[in-house]
Amino acid sequence: MLSADEHDAGHGQTETDQASHGGKTCGTCGDTGCSASRRQVEESEEEFAERRKLAARLCRISHKVAVLSGKGGVGKSTVAVNLAVALMMAGKRVGLLDVDFHGPSIPTMLGLEGAAILADGNDLLPVERDGLKVMSLGFLLKNPDDAVIWRGPMKIGVIRQLLADVAWGELDFLIIDSPPGTGDEPLTVCQLIEGLDGAVIVTTPQKVATVDVRKSITFCRELGVRVLGVVENMSGFACPRCGEVSPLLSTGGGRGIALSMQVPFLGSIPMDPMVTQACDNGCAFVRDYAASPTARIMREIIETIAALDQRLPEHPPSPSENENREDRHMRIVIPLADGRLTSHFGHCASFALVDVDQTSRQIVKREDIAAPPHQPGLLPSWLSEQGANLIIAGGMGQKARELFIEQGIQVMVGAMAETPEKLAGDYLAGTLQLGQNSCDH
Repeated sequence: MLSADEHDAGHGQTETDQASHGGKTCGTCGDTGCSASRRQVEESEEEFAERRKLAARLCRISHKVAVLSGKGGVGKSTVAVNLAVALMMAGKRVGLLDVDFHGPSIPTMLGLEGAAILADGNDLLPVERDGLKVMSLGFLLKNPDDAVIWRGPMKIGVIRQLLADVAWGELDFLIIDSPPGTGDEPLTVCQLIEGLDGAVIVTTPQKVATVDVRKSITFCRELGVRVLGVVENMSGFACPRCGEVSPLLSTGGGRGIALSMQVPFLGSIPMDPMVTQACDNGCAFVRDYAASPTARIMREIIETIAALDQRLPEHPPSPSENENREDRHMRIVIPLADGRLTSHFGHCASFALVDVDQTSRQIVKREDIAAPPHQPGLLPSWLSEQGANLIIAGGMGQKARELFIEQGIQVMVGAMAETPEKLAGDYLAGTLQLGQNSCDH
């Protein structure tokens, strides 16, 4: 790690120096519309100077993204770390700020426990790991076992200091790992960072977690923060041998909430033992286990975030814009026996085609059609021709599921023997209960 003198020698001048030499910083860029270009009414000179200093840091960061969760224990920090590393792997200059004061786990997840913070004049230098710039309160604690017992004003002051005093330099992305809930810390982050691009909200599939997701989305809307999307973490269990994902808990809760609240759904990340191992070993899963199916899912999830570099609109998308990401209408296919779902998908006599409106969460119509004559490999293309978007099944073999995915058809297995209306309604509400895959081949 560089000393302060070595840092100066390598960069020629500090950010403060750049501000006085016409760099892209507050007061020198010529943007008279910048809120920090003039003092506000009833703002003291000291407050104005602090705000200008904060703006000078943030204006050199192209995109700022907060990672939020309605409750703890959903893997928010894991998502934040892998999001930051995946962006860096995509060629972006990335910083990761950990403001989860009561559980700063970022240093552990990146193998940076015990790292020392260096100062460069009045600036704090972030710790670097393979090109990723990291700052966490965990670096400032004398003992990792120390409890942070602070009231709101103290937390707000420290967050302001971490944003204003850390020499992030020029970044494409700053990812902010916020504490769970809608309290002082996430509120301060959203209010202090002008030009916050938006928030990624992490949940698990269970109802107790998805209920809190609604609160997080409402929190963002009340603050005028764009919801970039919802990530459903711990969605099924990824077999460490074959990679097949089996449902352990209910699934689809995150997708259902995203649909009902009209925000993008970014994807589902399964529980993978290798993710836990990577976190414990201080390495980034998405990089060190890049060939795994779970890492591929993570990379797909970051595509929406990486697209911010294409200058997405500043205002939150309207419902019609969200419909471009995922069509308002979709067709759900359910194999039938005696009017209810049957576990024998490939040998059922008929299918229910249930058309739903994802915006209003209403069933539009249902049509039952006879299954075609049994022929191996026929159903994926045949159901694609019927306009299928989603299959809800009792069970299905891994190979068959892969064939449907190739046709662009999502598959959910482990559903109970309910009526098509019940299953489709539960899916739209995000309460569809999935159990064991009834197919063992």
